[in-house]
Amino acid sequence: MVGQILQRFPEKDWEDNPFPQGIELFCQPSGWQLFTERNPPNFFVAVLTDINSERHYCACFTFWEAVEIIQVTRGDEEEEEEEMDSSLPVQPVQLFAPKSLVLVSRLDHTEVFRNSLGLIYTIYVDGLSVSLENVIGNLLTCTIPITGGAQRTISLGAGDRQVIQTPINDSLPISSCSVALLFRQLGITNVLYLFCAALTEHKILFLSSSYQRLTDACRALLALMFPLKYSFTYVPILPAQLLEVLSTPTPFIIGVSSIFQAETQELLDVVIADLDGGTVTVPECVHISLLPEPLLQQTREALSMVLDPELEVADVAFPPSTVSASSLKMQDKEIRAVFLRLFAQLLQGYRWCLHIIRIHPEPVIRFHKAAFLAQRGLVEDDFLTKVLEGMAFAGFVTERGAPYRPIDLFDELVAYEVKRMHADKGNKQKILRHIKELAEKLYKNENPYPAVTMHKVQKPTEGCHLRLHQKPFPRLDEGTVQWIIDQATAKMQTAPPAVKAEKKCTVPLGTPIAAILERNGNALANSARRLEVVRNCISYIFENKMLEAKKLLPAVLRAMKGRSARHCLTQELNLHVQQNRAMLDHEQFNMVVRMMNCCLQDCTAMDEHGIAAALLPLVTAFCRKLSPGVTQFAYSCVQEHVVWTNIQFWEAMFYCDVQNHIRALYLESTEENHAGEPAEKAALEIASEQLRLWPTMSREKQQELIQKEESTVFSQAIHYASRMSYLLLPLDTSKNRLLRSSGLGDVESVSNSFVTNSIAGSVTESYDTESGFEDAELSDVANYVVRFINRFVDKVCTESGVTNEHLKGLHIMIPDIVQMHIETLDAVYRESKRLPATQKPKLLCPSLLVGEECVMEGLRVYLMPDGREEATGQNNGGPPLLPAEGAIFLTTYRIIFKGTPTDPLVGEQVVIRSFPIASLTKEEKFSIQIKRDSSTQEGLQLRSCTFQLLRITFNEEVASESAEVFRKHLNKLRYPQHVRGTFAFTMGQSPKQAMQPKAKEKNSAIRTFSRNVMKNARTIGHQYVTRKKYTPPTWEQRGSQQFHEDNEDEISVSEEMDRSTLTPSTTIKPSDKMTMSHLVERACCRDYQRLGLGTLSNSLTRSKSEPFRISTVNRMYAICRSYPGLLIVPQNIQDNTIQRISRCYRQNRFPVVCWRNARTKAVLLRSGGLHSKGVASLFKAPNAPTSGPSQTDSTSLEQEKYLQAVINSMPHYADAGGRNTLSGFTSAYMGTRCTPDPSTGMLVTTLFPPHPAGKWGSIRASGRASSYALNMDVGSRLAGKDLLSAQHNGAPAEASFLRRHRASLYIIGDKSQLKGVKPDPLQHWEAVPVEVFDVRQVKASFKKLLKACVPSGVATEAGSTYLCSLEESEWLTQIHKILKVSVLVVELLDTGSSVLVSLEDGWDITTQVVSLVQLLSDPYYRTMEGFRLLVEKEWLSFGHRFSYRSAQTAANQSGSFFPVFLQFLDCVHQIHLQFPMEFEFSQYYLKFLSYHHVSNRFRTFLLDSDYERIELGLLYEEKGERKCQQAYKSVWDYIDRLNKKTPVFFNYMYAPEDGEVLRPYSNVSNLKVWDYYTAETLAEGPSYDWELVQGPAEPADEAERQETGAPQSKRRIIWPCYDNRSRMEPDAISKLLEELHNLEVELGHMPERWKDTWDKVKASQRTEARQEGSRMVSSSLLMSSSLSHQRRSLGMYLQEPGMGSTLNLSLDSDTSSTSTPSSGKQGGRRSTSTLYNQFQMSESENRSYEGSLYKKGAFMKPWKPRWFVLDKTKHQLRYYNNRSDTECKGVIDLAEVESITPGTPTMGAPKTVEEKAFFDLKTTKRVYNFCAQDVPLAQQWIDRIQSCLSDA
Repeated sequence: MVGQILQRFPEKDWEDNPFPQGIELFCQPSGWQLFTERNPPNFFVAVLTDINSERHYCACFTFWEAVEIIQVTRGDEEEEEEEMDSSLPVQPVQLFAPKSLVLVSRLDHTEVFRNSLGLIYTIYVDGLSVSLENVIGNLLTCTIPITGGAQRTISLGAGDRQVIQTPINDSLPISSCSVALLFRQLGITNVLYLFCAALTEHKILFLSSSYQRLTDACRALLALMFPLKYSFTYVPILPAQLLEVLSTPTPFIIGVSSIFQAETQELLDVVIADLDGGTVTVPECVHISLLPEPLLQQTREALSMVLDPELEVADVAFPPSTVSASSLKMQDKEIRAVFLRLFAQLLQGYRWCLHIIRIHPEPVIRFHKAAFLAQRGLVEDDFLTKVLEGMAFAGFVTERGAPYRPIDLFDELVAYEVKRMHADKGNKQKILRHIKELAEKLYKNENPYPAVTMHKVQKPTEGCHLRLHQKPFPRLDEGTVQWIIDQATAKMQTAPPAVKAEKKCTVPLGTPIAAILERNGNALANSARRLEVVRNCISYIFENKMLEAKKLLPAVLRAMKGRSARHCLTQELNLHVQQNRAMLDHEQFNMVVRMMNCCLQDCTAMDEHGIAAALLPLVTAFCRKLSPGVTQFAYSCVQEHVVWTNIQFWEAMFYCDVQNHIRALYLESTEENHAGEPAEKAALEIASEQLRLWPTMSREKQQELIQKEESTVFSQAIHYASRMSYLLLPLDTSKNRLLRSSGLGDVESVSNSFVTNSIAGSVTESYDTESGFEDAELSDVANYVVRFINRFVDKVCTESGVTNEHLKGLHIMIPDIVQMHIETLDAVYRESKRLPATQKPKLLCPSLLVGEECVMEGLRVYLMPDGREEATGQNNGGPPLLPAEGAIFLTTYRIIFKGTPTDPLVGEQVVIRSFPIASLTKEEKFSIQIKRDSSTQEGLQLRSCTFQLLRITFNEEVASESAEVFRKHLNKLRYPQHVRGTFAFTMGQSPKQAMQPKAKEKNSAIRTFSRNVMKNARTIGHQYVTRKKYTPPTWEQRGSQQFHEDNEDEISVSEEMDRSTLTPSTTIKPSDKMTMSHLVERACCRDYQRLGLGTLSNSLTRSKSEPFRISTVNRMYAICRSYPGLLIVPQNIQDNTIQRISRCYRQNRFPVVCWRNARTKAVLLRSGGLHSKGVASLFKAPNAPTSGPSQTDSTSLEQEKYLQAVINSMPHYADAGGRNTLSGFTSAYMGTRCTPDPSTGMLVTTLFPPHPAGKWGSIRASGRASSYALNMDVGSRLAGKDLLSAQHNGAPAEASFLRRHRASLYIIGDKSQLKGVKPDPLQHWEAVPVEVFDVRQVKASFKKLLKACVPSGVATEAGSTYLCSLEESEWLTQIHKILKVSVLVVELLDTGSSVLVSLEDGWDITTQVVSLVQLLSDPYYRTMEGFRLLVEKEWLSFGHRFSYRSAQTAANQSGSFFPVFLQFLDCVHQIHLQFPMEFEFSQYYLKFLSYHHVSNRFRTFLLDSDYERIELGLLYEEKGERKCQQAYKSVWDYIDRLNKKTPVFFNYMYAPEDGEVLRPYSNVSNLKVWDYYTAETLAEGPSYDWELVQGPAEPADEAERQETGAPQSKRRIIWPCYDNRSRMEPDAISKLLEELHNLEVELGHMPERWKDTWDKVKASQRTEARQEGSRMVSSSLLMSSSLSHQRRSLGMYLQEPGMGSTLNLSLDSDTSSTSTPSSGKQGGRRSTSTLYNQFQMSESENRSYEGSLYKKGAFMKPWKPRWFVLDKTKHQLRYYNNRSDTECKGVIDLAEVESITPGTPTMGAPKTVEEKAFFDLKTTKRVYNFCAQDVPLAQQWIDRIQSCLSDA
């Protein structure tokens, strides 16, 4: 069914208001249909928008009329009043058709509409005697007031009266109660969602069953958006026939009846608000940007205060009764006030970002969006960005941008109230008060006359619509109505026209944003320092102090990250431009350009902060002369920034410049008139003034101004066309195609690319690819730029009203401008090519050692970052040092990278990473993605066992052949054919010689000796050896065999041999004498002598009472090649027996003594593991079957005899009561089953350490524990856990677990070998199987450790963190096991049991354990000399396979690195950390050895045994010849030499306790990762080649700094992973020693060695302590301590105060205040006292004598008690106000004292004191009067002072 218009009045359209088409659809939005019953009349207002965006309000009053089937009624309708009817043939049932009265108006007076249409209906339905024609005629002709705030009473001629009020201000929307209703229906959050959706241009659909509610909701949403106006589709009530409108792509606000809800479900991008259900549905694909915080939260809180005032007092115990919400109308205005405040805060300061580009004839205004967002700090904010880009805001700028217009509430609010809003923030009461004030104004605007007379309008009687026989609505007489209209029109023509008086004024600008937003004080202070640096650097550049400028440049470039520094740069550069030109020389030009590029690098395309805008005039001003007539400007060097290709940037710049020129245009004219006034008006204020004057100007004047403005804009357009061509045309125009073809079209990549040309971002869109011709290349670039500039010119000229003629002229001009510029650029490009090219970073040559030669010159490479983050400056901060650009050098000794960081902001830091070639463990290729052109590049990764990693990619210019040659050379050097090819031998030779083996031997005598040794060794194996059956002695015999303790140190070696011994005669042959003398010099022999194990004498006698002897059986290395030539064996074992025994052990490494405990005489033996044959019969069980005497049996018996001889050698092996065993623990603690032996009732148990757990027992506290405590402790260590219920003192829970006595000898062996064996109950030894790891596990663990500490890439998996990788490597677990076994052995030795360590082949883990045992037990090995001896003896002489384990030659190339020695050093490092006062050497010493045992710089750690060293003529080659001074062949000689020069290897905390046995904690939790693995210094590379890292001294820089006049500062930045901290910031003692050395050099003295100085200080301290011993607790410097047998790991705190260099070196803080050092008699030797002054304690502690004295003040001053301190050290008498006073009030220098005399009381002296208690002190300056409390005290003071004077 379709509705029809029955009648309309007037029949013709009004002139200014055409009749809206399709109005019948809106009268019945759900569709026209018949109803079976009468409905009551309804009323709603629909809103229609015409083509001119004018809104028409259609008030629709609908009632129902009965229709019969036969009759077909045509509807009747009136214009602004219409009736509609709809009927069709139906069955003869009574039906009701709707008929509508519609009033269409452009004015929005809903209530008047309702009353007027209601009155017409009342007249009709109640049959009132009033003519409907009259009423309608009067309605159409009544006059409505148009002036703001007016009211008028109207009557339609039916006895009615209505009052029409107009709002005071039209611009403010009228909302009645609709906003409050909307919040009631949907709630705060939902409405805020809708509000944000509307502002960010989303589609919004309201659903409700009530049409009026739909209209009200839409009206409310529009009211909330004020001052923005909604400019998209707005249909509050959408008819059913038009539902397809909902699928329009544009935003809308539409209301639809909820009966069509199903149809709306398919809409995927529409936000649907259901008013009846109170819900808002946002589809998944729609993202609504919400208000920025904190505005969102503040708005929510304010709305909550308005809508629910009771919320505030809901929890109050006695809530006030007055709290209640405002009336609905008032609440409506309060909500609107909240949103009005919101917009004022959101848009605060917007007027400062308006650009006025034309004033006449109409103002043209543009908004600088980027600047506004930047000033507000909301560049990233999604919501505000979208709002500013939206149509509503564009309309806002157009409507409200005008500087001279009427203003409303919003203008006042945003101009004057924003500061108040900021001040009120957080104060709810003030905010509410402000809201109420605004609400009052809004209410007043809507209801200017609240107390008006009530409307008087007749209403129909109740239920009249239900009358059965109601006549149809009559047809009205059109003529009568038209006559009334004509009458009124004639009357109006005579009346004066009503003009709305507009009150225009200048719109206030308000406060600038910067003044409102708070700034951070700290940031300002911080930036102030940076700005000073920027200013200084620029002034240095222009003063041509280039050296100074270069120093500051890195800091300036770093500062450019900050916005304030960038602004500062533009301002400073601006000062150096005169007449738009600044000619620079090449160096200045390059530095200025570099700063500009750095400044632009962080600018976005929008240039929010105006940096590019400020630089634009500068890049066309700074230039340099390339040749006569050819000048290069800075713009040609700063093009690679995305901002230049952004058309919006150019527009904003253009408008800004036009505004400045227009302002200048009008300022000139005003200055002529008002010369006296300052011309500081803003452009908008000037525009406002002009607009005010415009109507008063003559036509000619108006035309002149329009023409001037247009010319200004036009000239700027020409200027900008040139500017754009400057920045868009590349210097080398041929590069343009190259740039596009490499795929750099996207904006991001352009900003990061380092290519000259940059016009690729937004311009690329307009580029067409038609130019396939070769000659089109140049024009291609030109066309490209011309099109871009044309597009820009079209847009800005059209907007700013440039005439068409001018625009055409511009289009003709632009190609010429571009062409001319291209020609200029060609010349510039040609000349710039002649300039010396910008050098690639100069190759920095590395420093080389003496004798180190380059094998390959540097290849240009990039050092890429690896998995360590320190150098990349990421999480840990610091500068991004990597990637770095430089070169890789290959020398005979090292691989070295040296270069500089690629990041220009880091400055000229040199990056060095190197490692010895011999330490290379892995070389592999990798590929890396290059961001610039998304290609991949091959690289080489080199990993070293010194924990260095070089990830390098070769520069493009390095040919792949060169890279391959590099790899081959590297491989050749890493694996030389022979050990003579290593650097230790080739040092100083040319690389070619180094590659070949030596032709002639150096020392022929040694070679002869070596051949001798070899021959003997080869033949000896084949000699026949006799064997005898060995019977163990009985218990009685054993008792008598017991040796007495023997203190004799000299034992001679037995030369009694059997027939079958090595030499046929019983004396040493003359040819062997040389061998002997050499062997005696070895470390082993020196140590045996020290331990009292014997010396080698030439006599053939030997003392039989000695338990051990030195055997020469292996002097020709025939028995065991990996053992030294001299060995300690039991006295009564013959040499021929030894040969047989050796076969039972792996590698023939039979048990030999390597150390003896001086106190218990227990010995430590070492050997290889047993061969399985020997094991079977040595520990044969009694019930095992035997096969008669065999070779194996006899050998085993000799083994047994050998061990018995060792046991017999111990002074108390046969203690009363039998023996003890480690076997008595139950299986719970051991991890294996215990099997009782039926024959003996003993338990045999395999002991091994499982996972680390538990703390060690407290046996360590005494060191001399009972066997109970010992064995429980030993057992718990082996078991790896505490006993279940063991007490802390180490006693076991059940005594039966342990045998009471200990064995005399424990054999620590591999669990795998000794599994299930049973010891013979008669023997005194016991096998202790332990489970240790083999070297393959060490290797695997080390690989993982290397990857954990030096990862090749950043960890990508979640679990692969550093700590996880460290744990997976199990390195610390292995160290834990080694330490645990070592401590066990230490404790066994300390309680008198001997121990044989017999693990694997006897040269890896055995060596680790025996070395650690000796280090822990014997303080001698903790000195430098002792540690050297320990390493030489146990590692070198006893044949640790250094060559094989480190894969030193090509023969070992297949093997890899086994870090056995490194693991030992790590164990020493762990012990050193726990006992820092027990070691003479420092941690650096251990790192030094760790580095050089694999570096092959020294010959010390080459080859696998002494035998091999002798064979090569290494061992004794230096005897008799002068040692080469420059290249030290032994690491020990090098360390000795270096130690004399510098204390780097010395531990200042060394204060050993005599005979201290160390028992370190070994749990993993107590172990630390060695910083040798993780630390690196990129400034100088590894610091272990001492000659290379000693660079020039630092103070030179300080001297320079003083000249510059810059403020002095002692602060120094030390970068992690870059600087060598120990050098940059040495410890206090090293610093003082260095200062002392420098002073001695300055004074011309011969500098003393640091060690002598240190010893003197120690001696001086001891003397002090002795002298003052009566008055203080002895606490010497660092030499002694009162600490007992506990862990002495106290740290020492050395502080260096700012004033002077004073140190408190006391260990004991309690005694430091009373200790009083004194330098004793100075007897003319000033140097000692001067020296001591370096180390004196702080002033308050130098108190030789102190007490209270009365002192007479100066002339006319009274006596006062003072606290006096006599200081012998400083030779002064100081006084303080009282004893606790720390501030000295005066000092009397004793050097100035002439005499001390008895004094006399003067006026004011204390009365009670005797006369003899007064004394005077006469100095060269004055006399001091003193008075003591009594006579003896006075005498004591006089004596003390006299003693000081006589000492001096």
